[in-house]
Amino acid sequence: MGDTYNIYCDESCHLRNDGQKAMVLGALWCPASEVRPCNEQIRAIKSRHNVNRKFEVKWTKVSPGKVALYRDLLDYFFDADALHFRALIVPDKSRLTHEAFDQTHDDWYFKMYFDLLKVILERKSSYRIFLDIKDTRSSRKVAKLHEVLTNNMYDFDRNIVRTVQTVHSHEIELLQLCDLMIGAVSYANRGLATSLAKRDLIEQIRRRSGLKLTLTTLLREQKVNLFRWKAGEAGA
Repeated sequence: MGDTYNIYCDESCHLRNDGQKAMVLGALWCPASEVRPCNEQIRAIKSRHNVNRKFEVKWTKVSPGKVALYRDLLDYFFDADALHFRALIVPDKSRLTHEAFDQTHDDWYFKMYFDLLKVILERKSSYRIFLDIKDTRSSRKVAKLHEVLTNNMYDFDRNIVRTVQTVHSHEIELLQLCDLMIGAVSYANRGLATSLAKRDLIEQIRRRSGLKLTLTTLLREQKVNLFRWKAGEAGA
């Protein structure tokens, strides 16, 4: 078995009837050996902006007063060779027809997570996957996701996908950075423009990545990899 990677996953607007049109699942990953240095660098950026190191970076907390902090965090992501991000975008949840495919929304949700992660996972490496804990159903979600991922890779001994577990995002800076990226992709795909600070950060991501954030990228894109999923594909 080769290198070990940590993958930090989060989601935006994933509930079927939450009143939001678009849904985004996202994953930020890096070699396990780089996790501590990366988290420390993010804390150092917070300190440079006179922000408490325990401050939780979140897309929902983006404001004019802290936009400089978020700009530096995004620059850090793009400058750090160890960090990579992938998002799966569902542009319109109203088009989902689970009943036609004899599946529940949860069944489909796990399929989408597999579609998100399958491009990242390689048989020669091993992975530890971390999800932001959200509710009391998290333990069942973790067990099911681990089962889906290992079965699809014939990884019955779990040598590839070693662990899938929930964590608190306020304790892990890399998960916070994932939240920031997911929030930006979600905002762009919902066509929102209510916050000048958020629009500024989206333009920064577009400039640094060369992407519109609303289209599927090349499969081999390594830094920011996007997949725009369409209803009717792979079981809508």
